[in-house]
Amino acid sequence: MLMDFDALTLQGCLVRLEPLALAHVPDLTLAGRDEAIWQFMPYGAIVTPERMAAHIREAIARCASGTAYPFAVIHVPSGRAIGCTRYLDIQPNSRALEIGGTWYAPAYQRSSVNTECKYLLLRHAFEHLGCLRVHFRTDLRNERSQRALERIGAVKEGVLRKNLTMPDGYQRSSVVYSILDDEWPAVKERLEELLART
Repeated sequence: MLMDFDALTLQGCLVRLEPLALAHVPDLTLAGRDEAIWQFMPYGAIVTPERMAAHIREAIARCASGTAYPFAVIHVPSGRAIGCTRYLDIQPNSRALEIGGTWYAPAYQRSSVNTECKYLLLRHAFEHLGCLRVHFRTDLRNERSQRALERIGAVKEGVLRKNLTMPDGYQRSSVVYSILDDEWPAVKERLEELLART
């Protein structure tokens, strides 16, 4: 199965997900300047233009290899990049992928931004790419992320114990959640209900 990501842009009402590029460095450096954003991320703090540019170059290189597709999250009302998200672990033969690498500026956390981003990514994965499975991994310590995934209807599968070494040397354990193709209609309805309330 061929998963086509060529110049993929996903348009919503509040956000637009567009291919991550070096042109996003100024906005994303501003959006990512709070070190708390990076607490549970495996990259370390990305709070300078130089670090952000290197991070984006690495993401683009992974995109070129076909294993990931990174997006800048554009806040439609302001036209500014306010965070990032990605398709990861793309497995065309298994018709599966991961959604991850997601972060937003603090002003947009716990808002409809994440709900709409997940809706756009999941809808495209299931309805256009023909995925059978979409999964998510989050730090075991990140209870807020776990509650957010459960809120949209993702199913907790288990914990990968000490599966990742963080930049500070901490041995992270990751919680795995997933949504399957036959669960997508109910999850879609739930996400649309959440978005209708905003």
